[in-house]
Amino acid sequence: MAIQHIENKLKLLPDLPGCYLMKDINSKIIYVGKAKNLKNRVRSYFKSAHEGKTAKLVEEIKDFETIITSTDKEAFLLEITLIQKHKPYYNIKLKRGTGYPYIKITNEKDPTLKIVSQVKKDGAYYFGPYPNVYAASETMHLLQKTYPLRRCNGYQKRPCLYYHMGQCLGACFKEVSQNEYEKQIKKIKNFLNGNVGEIKKSLGKKMVKASEKLEFERAAELRDQIHYIEVTVEKQKIISNDNTPRDLFNFFMDKGWISIQVFFIRQARLIKREKRLFPCIDTPNTELESYILQFYNQKNRILPKEVLVPEGISRDVLEEILQVPVKKPIRGTKKNLMELAQKNARLVLEEKFRLLELDDRKTTGAMSELMESLNLPEGHRIEAFDHSHIQGTDVVSAMVSFIDGKPQKNQYRKYKLKTVTHADETASTKEVIRRRYTRLLKEHSKLPDLILMDGAEIQIEAAQDVLQNELNLDIPVAGMVKDNHHKTADLMNTQYQKVMLNPKSEGFYLVQRIQDEVHRFAITFHRQTHSKNSLSSRLDLIPGIGPKSRIKLLRKFGSMKKISDASIEDIQALGISKKVAQTLKLSLK
Repeated sequence: MAIQHIENKLKLLPDLPGCYLMKDINSKIIYVGKAKNLKNRVRSYFKSAHEGKTAKLVEEIKDFETIITSTDKEAFLLEITLIQKHKPYYNIKLKRGTGYPYIKITNEKDPTLKIVSQVKKDGAYYFGPYPNVYAASETMHLLQKTYPLRRCNGYQKRPCLYYHMGQCLGACFKEVSQNEYEKQIKKIKNFLNGNVGEIKKSLGKKMVKASEKLEFERAAELRDQIHYIEVTVEKQKIISNDNTPRDLFNFFMDKGWISIQVFFIRQARLIKREKRLFPCIDTPNTELESYILQFYNQKNRILPKEVLVPEGISRDVLEEILQVPVKKPIRGTKKNLMELAQKNARLVLEEKFRLLELDDRKTTGAMSELMESLNLPEGHRIEAFDHSHIQGTDVVSAMVSFIDGKPQKNQYRKYKLKTVTHADETASTKEVIRRRYTRLLKEHSKLPDLILMDGAEIQIEAAQDVLQNELNLDIPVAGMVKDNHHKTADLMNTQYQKVMLNPKSEGFYLVQRIQDEVHRFAITFHRQTHSKNSLSSRLDLIPGIGPKSRIKLLRKFGSMKKISDASIEDIQALGISKKVAQTLKLSLK
């Protein structure tokens, strides 16, 4: 039915630019794309062969919708807006911010130098980003000593310590002229733009004078500052004849993955790079265009004066949106840098494939060994269960999911047991198995190839009883057996026999990881539940605190300590009377 529905919609697609939104069985948007021709692009998903993540995407698509735009530019902008709004699983996702600091000259009457992590439209001058905080702080300290601005908090009627050290112009006790600040700012900007000759010359003269006066500590400090300039500011090779800030983007695509490299060229030098890897759903050029727009749409990004991109990118549209020149290097150093970025992208991707191959051999081999030891056919998904309680109270269960030997944390599940009020392995197992697989059957979701219980005969028998006699399911169940030290010892099959796994094998290691993980997950959930229940029970004993007041207090404060520390006014603000608030405070002392 869904296939016919899609076929009918494909016939109605327009030959116009716009965006398309792919949806899964729950009508959740799982991918957003743009196209110059919606009819051709959307049809290609269903009429062509795919591999990798694109094939998985097409498998999940049960519906789609389109939004027509007037121009390609509108489609670009709409795509980014839709990605940010819906955060589709299959789209490229960027981390927030760069994680790199900037040096800021503040826009004030008495300006100062600061290290900041965010760029704002406040009229200040920003320089960077710097490869690390240490580099930024050392550069700023050097500038504060050599070209001081204001280092104090402002006028305080007397000179500050930094003024006496020659690192403040004296805004702490006198009026500093704007002309004096502008001279210093000009020198700072020159230095941060790569013109370091003047400051080296100045520091050299000061070092000689300090030596002549036998001020050897001062001379050594100046020598270290010169050395810092040489090893940090000047260490990068000059790669262009001008100081135009540029960002360069290139990529390498293979086996359904795209590797993107970004080179940041500042002060005529390559100061840092960023690298990202993504499964490629659309064409690599389209994915790179989407990445660039998202890249500059983040808070902590300063647009350079020029963006360099490879052949095949929609430069005119990008240029119109970004409002900066977007160029393709044809020759010279910039062309060489573009090639270097692609080589780096290729190396990063090849390394990932090698690591994936090694990891897949390890995890897939362990999975095969585990299934073979239980005389089961090849499988991929394992779901494991464990129960937790304290002396029979607050009984909970938890489930973890492993696919091809790797944990899938987004598929973990927690269960507050409804029919079990005391420690009962059989009843706990039956309830959690019944709830889990009744739900999967209703949702027509994939069932596991193997169920592992954190226990032996009792839990295996209880799980099989529900699966076979109530749900009519034939899913193999095995038990994870522990030794006297409560550590993984072996597997028990459906005939309640130990399979004698080799303790040095990958299969044994996988069982150990699954058992440790499900136990950790169950214990963590139980502690959270027990803590909340203990808190609720204590509140119930206080006169005047009913169920509604208890819920309000728990939501607002979350713990007894925070409730105890809260003022009577804060408690009253929740709609609790002053008398009850006072009683509550006295009860918690």
